[in-house]
Amino acid sequence: MHLEWFDRVCGELQDSLNSICDKYGENGSMLIERGAKHPRIDFFTERGVDERDYFCSLFFDPHNEEFYIQMVDPEYGHISKVILEDIEDIIDAVHQSFHDYLEDQDAISEVGVLDEETDFDISDEVEHELLLAEIDVEWETPEVTAYYKENEAEVSYQFGITEDTGEGVIKRINRSWSDDEELVKDETIIKFSKEEASTLIAMIASHMDSIRGVDEFMQ
Repeated sequence: MHLEWFDRVCGELQDSLNSICDKYGENGSMLIERGAKHPRIDFFTERGVDERDYFCSLFFDPHNEEFYIQMVDPEYGHISKVILEDIEDIIDAVHQSFHDYLEDQDAISEVGVLDEETDFDISDEVEHELLLAEIDVEWETPEVTAYYKENEAEVSYQFGITEDTGEGVIKRINRSWSDDEELVKDETIIKFSKEEASTLIAMIASHMDSIRGVDEFMQ
């Protein structure tokens, strides 16, 4: 991996963004993921304790030694790769993404989008759908059922690998049936590197005896 250009940009980016934008200096942060097949820099704001809003991911292709961001067509869901030639282009792209995020947050605050019947923030659902649309995954397994109780609940998992970065992806599908037999489906997806996978496996394995089964905590 040739990461000299990646490391130079990482070193300059935070200070450059702080100097051109007071709002970013007050709210913006960045997280460097160097171990991925395509290293990346994630940009986010702190929304609360252990809560982050990610507004931009900057990827680096070590083979071609170029930075890029991914854009999603809101109508068709197609993903395009935008190459950023130099540090000025990179700063401009992140800066624009930050202000687009701020505008979206202002719009959400004004409208106060809250679904009173299901009691969840619609913006969270939109963010989740965009995340699913952004990830181009080669699924390595079919859906594997982890728990099933007839006419009540079903939980299944599916494993895949992202085609662009080579990260692992786990999709959790939760299906439940209401009293009037209406099916409710909820999907959650997480991405992780090889190093994260080994840590997760070790953590879970060492605490298996402490975890309760579904039937136990539903009693």
